[in-house]
Amino acid sequence: MPELPEVETVRRGLAARLTGSRIARIGLARGDLRWPIPPGFAEALQGRRILGFGRRGKTILMRLEGGLTVLWHLGMSGRLRLSAPDEAASPVPHEHVVIETEDGWRVGFVDPRRFGSLDLVPTAHEADHPRLAGLGPEPLDAAFTPAVLEAALAGRRCAIKAALMDQAVVAGLGNIYACEALFRAGISPKREARTVRGERAARLVAAIKATLEEAIAAGGSSLRDWRQTNGELGYFQHAWKVYGRAGEPCERCPGPPACRGIATMVQQGRTTFYCPRTQR
Repeated sequence: MPELPEVETVRRGLAARLTGSRIARIGLARGDLRWPIPPGFAEALQGRRILGFGRRGKTILMRLEGGLTVLWHLGMSGRLRLSAPDEAASPVPHEHVVIETEDGWRVGFVDPRRFGSLDLVPTAHEADHPRLAGLGPEPLDAAFTPAVLEAALAGRRCAIKAALMDQAVVAGLGNIYACEALFRAGISPKREARTVRGERAARLVAAIKATLEEAIAAGGSSLRDWRQTNGELGYFQHAWKVYGRAGEPCERCPGPPACRGIATMVQQGRTTFYCPRTQR
């Protein structure tokens, strides 16, 4: 599933091209994705100007004049395909939704597995939507501080990796970036969440922010179906320190026999990558 950096990359691509454009046409190839598309969705968007794009966790918020917001969630395999006015954009397989603007831009929602979703809500009540209401703080916001993280982890006996992937603790993190941030912070993914406080919490918050910012600058990480809005791959996978590198040398370790390389284990059904020697 695309995580925060991939979704933020998409949001920025859409905002740079579509803000201020007026919607000319909506095409729906089907009436549902993961859940039914709201009745009257196309009619509600027709003719409205796009005011801008926001993001909450892994959800993109397309805000329209008249006080309406479209919530886009990419699911497991979804991507938004953006075509410029001078491009010949023919339909592609699994393109379920198309938005065209009066100035010629085209956005296609491509989702082979149909785990993505669309919803339409009043802008004033975005935060009350079930997908957004229980989310924790945005990790790139200044309000996400070591004290905030420490408070969210207080009393939690689960592993810190599991806590970071709980969207009520911090919004937008998934398996890749939790692994990477924990490595950068030198914290074992097995450590009890409640013990991450003080200097450890400070290291972890700094590592989360730095990892996400670097990933966004690289266009995210491309796995399987993921592409940016212009069709290009992301490049952050080339900067992974531990994820996907089982058995390879850890950049902080002297090598065998002191270190056997990056190890893996399964936590909550997901593969965790870490260095047993340097993460404590």
